[in-house]
Amino acid sequence: MPSLNDPSLMREIIMDHYEYPRNKRKVNDDRYITIHMDSASCIDDIYVQVLIENGIIKDICFDGVACTISTASTSIMTELVKNKTINEAEKIIENYENMIFEKAYDENLLEEAVVFKNTHKQASRIKCATIGWNGLKQVLEEIEKK
Repeated sequence: MPSLNDPSLMREIIMDHYEYPRNKRKVNDDRYITIHMDSASCIDDIYVQVLIENGIIKDICFDGVACTISTASTSIMTELVKNKTINEAEKIIENYENMIFEKAYDENLLEEAVVFKNTHKQASRIKCATIGWNGLKQVLEEIEKK
């Protein structure tokens, strides 16, 4: 993978995931856990749907209206966590949050998600860059309570 320090490459990845979001669809299946996420400060209003079987995220998708940053970050997240165990997904989420909040993180674990590493420079975009991730985090917390 080329270095994701090149601003134009970072923009290109974000725009690709915004224009052609991965796993953007709505599923009508009771086996999926659905969580609604919205933002008071942006147009973001999405549903994150997760299918977990035997502790593995078998499918994850999202649908709704969202800004460029929110759509792209959620699209990248769905690709990163699909077919991962709950523990692996939690580790990815933890590293993503660490990156967003300028703490130590494993760049290799985040793959394309590192394009959001400068989000802290625009505090108003942090909610956009984390809304889908927070939805998944809530789903995983709900699963662990059961």
